[in-house]
Amino acid sequence: MRINMIAKWVFLGLAGLLVIAVIYVTSTRDTTNARVAREIHDNPQGERAHKTLLLTLADERMYPVNFLHEGRYVYLGIDGLWWRDFVDAPQPVRMFIRGRHYRGSARTILDDPELKADVFSRLRPTVPAWLPDALNGKLVVVTLEE
Repeated sequence: MRINMIAKWVFLGLAGLLVIAVIYVTSTRDTTNARVAREIHDNPQGERAHKTLLLTLADERMYPVNFLHEGRYVYLGIDGLWWRDFVDAPQPVRMFIRGRHYRGSARTILDDPELKADVFSRLRPTVPAWLPDALNGKLVVVTLEE
């Protein structure tokens, strides 16, 4: 009986710590995103803006994202789960890249590992080799509007 009571309190304690950790990470990420967005807007030719764009989704969520701009395509390496917004069909997005505004359609590429490897080798070449692909982010391609 006593062991069950201890296990219950340990479980409740761990669950509480998990909730606190999730709240902390979520609130810190939003603050960090706002700080990075401000930096990119304030210094569009700066070092961070050279590698990071501001991506605004149709629902007005904004994310700073590493990018590679080549011709009429912008390649994004997206961590987190929001890449799923672009899986079923291309979605409209707005981007702020080095002081200029762009519009385009974004889609996640899940079925072309060669393209992903090629783009990621230039976009984020410092990803550890031991990192499983599932944790390595997803490739999102934005086709720019004319």
